[in-house]
Amino acid sequence: MINLENVRLARFDEIVKMGKEGQKALNQYWFDYALYTSFEYWLMVLFLVAPLILLLLKINKNKLFQILFYGYSIHMSFGYHDLFGRNMGYWNYPFPVMPVLPGISLDSSLIPIIFTFVYQSTLNSNKKYYLYATMTSVILSFVFKPMLVGLGLFRMYGEINYFHLFISYVSVFIFAKLVTDFFLWIKKRYSSNK
Repeated sequence: MINLENVRLARFDEIVKMGKEGQKALNQYWFDYALYTSFEYWLMVLFLVAPLILLLLKINKNKLFQILFYGYSIHMSFGYHDLFGRNMGYWNYPFPVMPVLPGISLDSSLIPIIFTFVYQSTLNSNKKYYLYATMTSVILSFVFKPMLVGLGLFRMYGEINYFHLFISYVSVFIFAKLVTDFFLWIKKRYSSNK
């Protein structure tokens, strides 16, 4: 009689091995084509480093933790969205800064920091967060991402289109705002009881 538990685990181990082989192939692709010597690679490095420097220089120091918490929420949510999209074969990045973290430049630095500045700019003014974040999502989805596709820095596969990316951006900025507001409410509620 066949032990189904062993068959299941053997199949799982085979799938893990296939994933490892796929990552090994991506790493080899990175070295074979010397991506680190290309203009596109250094543009992706710029997309990673420049926003971080700008954030350090321009962040509102009076609301540092609130803004950075929002930024962290955006960063984490984009990280999960990006991982899901890559794992499902919806998109990928032909010029990763690091092959094991292909989306780090865009979805861990540039785009979260853009949304962080949108959030910061709406904190102390009459600007509407959801309006400005939606406008930012439109620009990123229908102008910036097509530009990246044209430059060969971003590839989409199957039925995925720019509207899907727009929905992803909208869901991420709504999630980050709600999480930040929830924790601000908790802070206010418990710090007023002292």
